[in-house]
This record gives sequence, C-alpha cells and structure tokens, in this order.
Amino acid sequence: MIEVRYGAGPDTIGSLSTEDLRSTFLVDRLFPKDNVRLVYTHIDRMILGGSVPVEKNVAFGEGAPIGTPHLLSYREMGIANLGGRGRIEVDGKSFDLDNRDILYVGCGAERLTLSSADAANPARFYMTSVPSQVDYPHRLITKAEAKPLELGEEKRSNKRSLRMYIHPEVAPSALLLMGITDLAHGSVWNTMPPHLHERRMEAYVYFGMAPEDRVIHLMGRPEETRHLIVADGDAILSPAWSIHMGAGTGPYAFVWSMTGENQEYTDVDPVPVSTLR
Repeated sequence: MIEVRYGAGPDTIGSLSTEDLRSTFLVDRLFPKDNVRLVYTHIDRMILGGSVPVEKNVAFGEGAPIGTPHLLSYREMGIANLGGRGRIEVDGKSFDLDNRDILYVGCGAERLTLSSADAANPARFYMTSVPSQVDYPHRLITKAEAKPLELGEEKRSNKRSLRMYIHPEVAPSALLLMGITDLAHGSVWNTMPPHLHERRMEAYVYFGMAPEDRVIHLMGRPEETRHLIVADGDAILSPAWSIHMGAGTGPYAFVWSMTGENQEYTDVDPVPVSTLR
C-alpha cells in the first residue's frame, strides 16, 4: 500500500490550518522498523520512502499500487543511508552502503531488499523515486565520490557544505537530483537566500537532530509565507511555486531531492529576505 498526497496550490495555502498544512506538505513517521513506508505525491509524481531494517530484511518493489508491473518499471530511485552500515540488493546484485552513501537504482529494477549489518546500529534508508524511461545502470555513490560545494557565511549563520550525489557531474540520471547538506557548527539557516525554481519541485528529509530540537521550515509564496515545525526524520514536500528555507534550534542536516524540467542546480529565482511577508 502506498499513501497518496495530492498537494495544494498557492491560491489555497492561505486557508489551510496547521494540521491541513502538515498533512499536505509534511511526512512524519517515515522510518518504520522492519518495514517500508512509501508516500506518493502528485507534486511531479515523486515517491518518498523510508525503512529501518533491524531484525529482518525488508523487501519491496510491487508496482500494482501505481499501475505498473513493478514499482520501478518506469521509475528511477535514489536511496540514502542515514544510519549504520547497510546493504541493498537490487534483483540479486548487492551494494554495501556506509553512512552518507547513496545508491542510484535505474529504471526497470524489480525487487529491492534492505538489510542492516548490525541490529544494534541499523541502517536508516531514505528513498526518493521519480518517473523515468531511461535505462541508466545502478550505481553506488560514496560520500567521498560526491561533489562538495561550500556555501554561505559564518557571520550570517548559514555556512554549510552541500554534496551532490545524483547529479550530471557525478552520477547521471534521467530527472532525479539528490544530495546531502550539512550545516557548519554554529550555523542555523539552510538554503539562504530563499528562492523559487518554477521548473522543479524539491523534497527534503531532515536528520541528525536531537530529539528535543526542531527545524522551523518556511514555505509558501514570498508574499504569504507559512511555516512547518519539523522533527528528526520528517520529510517536506516543496512545490515549485513555494519558497523554502529553514532554521534549526540545534545541529541538523538534510537530504534534498529534485525533479522537473531540467537538472540545472543553479536554475533558481532568488527572493530577497527583505521582501518576504
């Protein structure tokens, strides 16, 4: 079973209650133990998923809920390991992932099996999938192989390190982009300045947070912003018409994934903070 989210447009977001806003754009409890949770959003038909295999292996790949022979018959997927060492088998081929490694799974895969090397320190798999009909090969991208970018300024509390994993300059895909951003010690702001990218939607999962900490994620139109209070392991759906930026009460990191008309990471429309309402 796959949960379905239909999204909302900029003309309706102003009337949403806090609970409506969260049920539309926030996905919590994404990492069940010994199971997999998948959420299908009609925002560019992205699928988010999470799994923590502890006592047993977790297998998935059935396509009936989305009307295809297999989940990835016409899709590609990126799977990030945010926990202890783990293994992913794709149609019998094994890939071992350390923390902060990402596996690209190409279109046409039939069965995926997730497992942890140590039940006391299990893997924590986060996945995003988007439509594709291009047969790129499966590929493991380690943290060392990702392309790093240093962004922001310490004096503005937004210094951060961004690593591109699934990206034309690192590992090719049809439409999926995926990477991980870590904030420098003492910095709290991510994705600063806020921006729009009308040609692409984006999804985030926040992780590496203490149980008592939260990220205040800002979204909405620049002239009518809203916010979501986000805990460790929560994911955010960010439509193309919405800004996105956030500030945390403690250390945190996030995985970002994008899909849309192009794969140009710099194809964004910055929004000056002074114009936000």
